[in-house]
Amino acid sequence: MTKKAFTKPNTTHLSTTPSQNPNLLANSPPPEGCLQGGVANIELPQGNNTLLPQGNKTQLPQGNKTPMPQGNPIIIQNKIIQLSAPSFLPSNPNLQTRAKELRKAKNLPEVLFWMQVTKGRFYKIDFDRQKVIGNYIVDFFVKKLNLIIEIDGSSHIGKEEYDAAREAYLVSLGLNMYRISVYQIMQQMDSVLLDLENFIVREFGVDVA
Repeated sequence: MTKKAFTKPNTTHLSTTPSQNPNLLANSPPPEGCLQGGVANIELPQGNNTLLPQGNKTQLPQGNKTPMPQGNPIIIQNKIIQLSAPSFLPSNPNLQTRAKELRKAKNLPEVLFWMQVTKGRFYKIDFDRQKVIGNYIVDFFVKKLNLIIEIDGSSHIGKEEYDAAREAYLVSLGLNMYRISVYQIMQQMDSVLLDLENFIVREFGVDVA
């Protein structure tokens, strides 16, 4: 991949420490209909939808994310990429079928991005597509970086409140959110990949000893 001077990605990024609450799925906002990147109209199994009292989310101290063994380290721009993974991510099993349907739907921007990163083509980093987290289905997920990648298009117009609640929940799990517009995917794929590369180096890279 050709290296260029750093340019600030046209994306948003939020991160926080994970919640200590063991019943994280219960704290996910209830399932709602969503054309893309959301959840199906499916109720949670009995016993899984009891909301805990407000204020029960306790922040863990920094450093409680379990480091992943480096093995063959990922090196980008002469930086070693630090890998880690959350000890637990809630997942609504009722959404697995819906996630499979979304993968088969072959949404063009998602497919184009997927072709660039699947099978380790992007620095041998593993990407999951249409990953169920809590009551949501995210476009792409990099487990070893706690990184969600969302492709934003017209389906998000008019759903700002829903998207804000969705993002707040995902960030509360200690996950990072990175957004790419459909326009960028369709018109500026080289820039998309370079911006993502720069973001990963900036957020997860450390100097090679």
